[in-house]
Amino acid sequence: MKQVVQDRQDARTRIAEWRGKGLTSCLVPTMGSIHDGHLALMERARAVADRVAVSIYVNPTQFAANEDFDNYPRGLKADMASIGQRADMVYAPVDLYHPSHATQVNPGGAALGLESEFRPHFFTGVATVVLKLLNQLPTDSAIFGQKDYQQLTVIRQLVRDLDLPVEILDHPTVREADGLALSSRNIHMAAEHRAIAPQLQAILRRTAQQLLARTRPKTALADGRDLLRRSGFTGIDYLQLCNPMDLQPTEAVTAEARLLGAVHLGAVRLIDNIALGDVK
Repeated sequence: MKQVVQDRQDARTRIAEWRGKGLTSCLVPTMGSIHDGHLALMERARAVADRVAVSIYVNPTQFAANEDFDNYPRGLKADMASIGQRADMVYAPVDLYHPSHATQVNPGGAALGLESEFRPHFFTGVATVVLKLLNQLPTDSAIFGQKDYQQLTVIRQLVRDLDLPVEILDHPTVREADGLALSSRNIHMAAEHRAIAPQLQAILRRTAQQLLARTRPKTALADGRDLLRRSGFTGIDYLQLCNPMDLQPTEAVTAEARLLGAVHLGAVRLIDNIALGDVK
């Protein structure tokens, strides 16, 4: 089992040593509660780089006061056991922020709309912590899952706009056998809600099929929202067809167009998405 690195300078030094030996490196940022989706990211990182760094940090700045920061699942010992030999370094700082921290990144563009309509604090917290991680762990690349597609797009925008010397890679969403996207928060679902949850992906696929069959986008999206309600979801934040580059709403039905949804099941909020071209 790899030793946990908590000091940012120690982490930087180790990455510099790798680079000095001519070794490439890839970062897998996580908030812990490691599951098979995270492990798939680590395996992809291992395939593209000589060394893999994993970060574990539950970032307080992306949680609002009424959200689940205190209840977010944590367990470093279990996480280290899950990671095993998949990482060459695990960076798990106690706190990433200076006590007098007063600087934030406030992204526009792809950060506007969708999640920001319901969690207006979220992408400021995400962009700030990702910038800090990329500075503290200056790897050649970093990899993120497609499940949080808006987050992935915002991070790519951040790297482009601030000229950060890192390549952003992505990996397809990892799912349970019934189609539910893996998430650390899934453990909080009651049994009756867990039975409903896979319908989010199923309804996204059905809506995508309608769009590809030339149903008017407004009609297909309205039908999808109605089906989500009738399937037992207790709240619907959005179901939207977007341009994949900037995530602006679109009615252009292309293979690249991305259908994104966010719903509630009791106290748990689920997000998922699909590219129209991925629908058979």
